Amino acid sequence: MDNDVSAGNSSTSTLGHLALGLTLLAFGIGHTGVIDGVTAADAVSLALYVGGIALFVAGLLEFRAGSGFTGTAFVGLGAFWFTWGTGADAQVSSHAAGLFLLLWALFALSLALGSAGGGLLAQGTYGLLFLGLLLLGVGQFADSDGLGKVGGWLAAVAGLAAWYGATAALAKWPTVLPKRAAGRGVTATG
Repeated sequence: MDNDVSAGNSSTSTLGHLALGLTLLAFGIGHTGVIDGVTAADAVSLALYVGGIALFVAGLLEFRAGSGFTGTAFVGLGAFWFTWGTGADAQVSSHAAGLFLLLWALFALSLALGSAGGGLLAQGTYGLLFLGLLLLGVGQFADSDGLGKVGGWLAAVAGLAAWYGATAALAKWPTVLPKRAAGRGVTATG
């Protein structure tokens, strides 16, 4: 690649967040059971190629551009999706599946804490992903479909947040709520 060509920029970040959002939506909706006949296993191809490979490559480009946090998030989550996608057909115990999800929940927690200065959408995406993976993992240990469904909803909402953030960047929509100036809107009576 020519060094004069910009790699790993806001466009790469937008693409990565779109990939994350779509993958989380498919994964989360599959766990909710809200669409008859659609399960999380139906998201394997999307998780493997879009969430795994594309997100991993976007992370490498972010590292190249000097964005350590976004590079870490995308490469790490790309590894998660690739591992989940390639192992989805493997016969493992529910405890092994639960441990896998809980370990990745810790990674998502690190991202949520690390995104403190990155805005509400980033914090919300990674915070909801943490909670979703936590509940999915605990649901595996407890053999609780209810916890799995709630975890799926949280993952789907995290996907919506990532998707909105990326779409807002493309469409130049607002991503923060406007702040009211101090003292405005308050009238003195007396």
